[in-house]
Amino acid sequence: MTFDLPPVRGRLSHDKPLSELTWLRVGGPADVLFQPADIEDLQAFLGALDPAVPVFPMGVGSNLIVRDGGIRAVVIRLGRGFNGISVDGTRVTAGAAALDAHVARKAAEAGVDLTFLRTIPGSIGGAVTMNAGCYGSYVADHLVGARVVTRDGHLVDLTPEALNFQYRQSDMPPGAVLVDAVFQGASGDPQELAQRMEAQLKKRDETQPTKDRTAGSTFRNPAGFSSTGRADDVHDLKAWKVIDEAGLRGATRGGAQMSPKHSNFLVNTGDATAADLEGLGEEVREKVLQHSGIELHWEIMRVGEPLDK
Repeated sequence: MTFDLPPVRGRLSHDKPLSELTWLRVGGPADVLFQPADIEDLQAFLGALDPAVPVFPMGVGSNLIVRDGGIRAVVIRLGRGFNGISVDGTRVTAGAAALDAHVARKAAEAGVDLTFLRTIPGSIGGAVTMNAGCYGSYVADHLVGARVVTRDGHLVDLTPEALNFQYRQSDMPPGAVLVDAVFQGASGDPQELAQRMEAQLKKRDETQPTKDRTAGSTFRNPAGFSSTGRADDVHDLKAWKVIDEAGLRGATRGGAQMSPKHSNFLVNTGDATAADLEGLGEEVREKVLQHSGIELHWEIMRVGEPLDK
C-alpha cells in the first residue's frame, strides 16, 4: 500500500521486513517503518499524516508475532532519541525505547527499587502499555505518569487513572505513541538490589528457555486479578499447568514448539513461520478448552495479515 508521507528528520523505510525486528524472527514487511529523530519529529509527522493512514507503534518486538503477510500501516519504532534514563530522588524517568532491564539496573545503582523490571523482556513503552509485571509487582504499582504523542500529533500527559490499568492491559489512546514514563520506587541499598536482581536472573534462567527464540509468556495466567492488575489470590491457576495437564508440553507444528522446559513459552526452533507459531498457539488454546474447560487468552500480541491474504 502506498501512503503520501510528510517529510521527516528521522528515517523512513518502505517494505521493511519485520522478521529482523522481532524476538521470534518471523513476520512479513511493514508498508512503511518510521524511526523518528526525536519527539518533535514524531509530533510533526503524526500531525501532518493523513488521519486515514493506520499507524502501529512497535517496541523491540519481544512480545509480538507479526503475521507472514506483514502490516498494512506505518509502523513507528522509537530508537536512540527515546531511550534516556534519569533518576531524581526515588523517581525514575525512562524513555519508551529504554529496555526494562536497563531501567531496573540504573534505578538500583541509584538506590531505587524497580527490580521487578529486571527480568521483563522488552522496553518501557511495551511495559506500560501491557501493565507488565513480575514477582508480584506491576507497572500499575509504580507509574506516576506517562507522556504520549497522540495520533493527531499532540504531546499529552497521562495519569495512571487515565490508563485504567488491568491485568496485562491498559487503555492507551488509539494510535498514540508513548514516549516516556515516570516511575516511583522505594529506597533501597544498591548492593542488596543488585543481589536481588542476580537471584531473579538465576531463577529465570533455571526455569525458562532464555536461550531460545521466544516472545516471553504465550498466554495469560487464567487467574483472578484486581482492577490494578495485582493478583487477588482467589484463583492461582497457571497457564503452564493447564497446558501440561492437556499433554501439550513440547507440542510442535512446523518449526514451532511449546517449550519442553516451560510449556507456556512458544519457541521458534529455527524455521518457524508466523503461521506455525500462531497456529500452534490456537491449537493449544482449543485442546486446553476441551480438556479442562479453561479458555486461555493470548499474552503475545499478533498483528498483520496472513501470507495468503
